[in-house]
Amino acid sequence: MDAFFASVEQLTRPTLRGRPVLVGGMGGRGVVAGASYEARVFGARSAMPMHQARRLVGGSAVVIPPRGAVYGELSGLVFDTLRSRIPVLETLSFDEAFGEPAELAGATPDRVHEFCEELRAAVRERTGLVASVGAGSGKQLAKIASGLAKPDGVRVISAAEQDKFLSALPVRKLWGIGPVAESRLRSLGIETVGAFAALPESEASSILGGSIGVALHRLARGIDDRPVAERAEAKQISAETTYETDILNLAQLRPAIEAMAASAHRRLTNDGRAARTVVLKLKKTDMSIVTRSFTLPYATEDLATLTAAAQRSALDPAEIGPIRLVGVGFAGLSEIRQESLFPELDQAVDPIGAVSEEPTLALPAAPDPVVPPATRSYAVGTWYPGLDVEHPEFGHGWVQGAGHGVVTVRFETRSTGPGPARTFAAEDPLLTRADPLDSLR
Repeated sequence: MDAFFASVEQLTRPTLRGRPVLVGGMGGRGVVAGASYEARVFGARSAMPMHQARRLVGGSAVVIPPRGAVYGELSGLVFDTLRSRIPVLETLSFDEAFGEPAELAGATPDRVHEFCEELRAAVRERTGLVASVGAGSGKQLAKIASGLAKPDGVRVISAAEQDKFLSALPVRKLWGIGPVAESRLRSLGIETVGAFAALPESEASSILGGSIGVALHRLARGIDDRPVAERAEAKQISAETTYETDILNLAQLRPAIEAMAASAHRRLTNDGRAARTVVLKLKKTDMSIVTRSFTLPYATEDLATLTAAAQRSALDPAEIGPIRLVGVGFAGLSEIRQESLFPELDQAVDPIGAVSEEPTLALPAAPDPVVPPATRSYAVGTWYPGLDVEHPEFGHGWVQGAGHGVVTVRFETRSTGPGPARTFAAEDPLLTRADPLDSLR
């Protein structure tokens, strides 16, 4: 999918179409989860610190917090569409996958190109989003080709051009060559895939190490017979958030744990399994990580029980040091579910306090509804940019800005086209929070 997060925002919030959109955390520690192509022309990209991306794009940048629920919904539609033509998909993330259509065995490049365009058209019709497709004799070439196809295109690397194509590529383009391996090869004067492929296999193995060197050498020679296979079920389901301001005490930590447990629980519910082990992850400001786990007698999907188990593992930041990231994971996953069997555990947690820090949302590892800043409760009249809202007269919209007792809302959804902006008093009782999925209407 092309610029998936940003494209979803532009789809469901039509005012953003054609504008440089940055999706991610807006605080000092925020990172870019996705950048529209309009933002990329300025040099902004995913995983870049948000402050750097905003500086590159300038005053025209539109910064939106992630909405995992919407991305997950559209991701599901994309993969459902692909599976109607390619039954077996190997997903790399929730916006990218490998497929190996049986009907293309022995097909001409023209037929492969036609098939790819049919896929793109089907995805566009079903979701309104743009996909780019790459095709080749194996995963390596297909992956490279998909990058060359972007944005909004198809690139087929035929068998006839494969060797010449690979030979001219920078060695870093090989899947598995990172900065260290690239530096090692360049120090030996090996800068292209062709130069690496020309080495004896034994020398490649000596430079990069046993099996890895041999595997990469095979890829450099265009030998890639790895099958496309469905990914195994997740062994752990988790969610985590980096906070803009360090967590300093238990009163601040408790609600953060509750929010991450709820976020991970949504993924657990979508997965259809139950969990027996609850893992709490705390990253301190010195970047060291502390993990603790609690194992229940039975696997359960009960939110209160799982949250209480996470809270039992809490450590006081006043004793271990300030905390910048909180994560909750569920392991010991099972199809066998048990309702809450431990009411005494549910009641064993201290009352949850309230703090004012607003977390910067980490890049999601999987589709999940993005929880608004979980360390405080949002009441009617309290708003932040990007929040989905509803008004009985004007319908669904999203907050463009708020402050000084007023809030400006753009009323629009996927189907409306650019909508009107209206300003309300922050305490207007008719303006309420809405389900982000309503923006898909």
